[in-house]
Amino acid sequence: MAMATNENLPPNVIKQLAKELKNLDESPPEGIQVGVNDDDFSIIYADIEGPAGTPYENGVFRMKLLLSHDFPHSPPKGYFLTRIFHPNIASNGEICVNTLKKDWNPSLGLRHVLTVVRCLLIEPFPESALNEQAGKMLLENYEEYARHARIYTGIHAKPKPKFKSGAISESTTALNVGQSIGDQKSVAVGAAVPVQSPLAPCTTASKGGNSQDQPAAVGPMHETGVSGSVVAPTASTLKKDVGLAKVQADKKKIDARKKSLKRL
Repeated sequence: MAMATNENLPPNVIKQLAKELKNLDESPPEGIQVGVNDDDFSIIYADIEGPAGTPYENGVFRMKLLLSHDFPHSPPKGYFLTRIFHPNIASNGEICVNTLKKDWNPSLGLRHVLTVVRCLLIEPFPESALNEQAGKMLLENYEEYARHARIYTGIHAKPKPKFKSGAISESTTALNVGQSIGDQKSVAVGAAVPVQSPLAPCTTASKGGNSQDQPAAVGPMHETGVSGSVVAPTASTLKKDVGLAKVQADKKKIDARKKSLKRL
């Protein structure tokens, strides 16, 4: 995986974004799935499901947020990458919503922005239209507007390939922001990991950042040397184990015969 460059964003902003994106990945808003650009962390992608009861129902719309170097003091710019017939979305995909303009507040997070964008599909604002045709049609003839929107949705808003599972956690780990080396080695569930030997211990990071050793695969547990390296059983050890098992079995047989004699 290519490591994110993030040249446009200061370290404290990257750290906050990493937390937000991890939270969005683990607990996504309704109808929204978020992904990151591996090459540039200042571009946030999201797939938005068309809300039920709207002309966008059953569609999946991909959009992106562009974060400038002075984010969060200035709002991100939002663009739909999927073509859509909507009063507040221009032909080039630019999104017109007050949250991304005059109502922007640095304390607003990505979750709030994405939720507002999805709400825009439920309740458009034709008074501030970027697509004048859609705005005029919505005000004068809703049925005609809805018909146009449904046609666009059916043609362009087909389900997209899912974002790679664990991609966000993997990218935020690669950022190396205020994390220990042990934290960097943690890998999100579902992310691709190199295949290890069944004998090698694997290290997973706990929430507190402390690492604990766990077996990499289910199998027979072998003794560990002083240095922590795994000691494989030798031929003589295996032979000794087999002999011990045989002696125990013979002893059980003798005990059983003694009990039978006592009964007689």
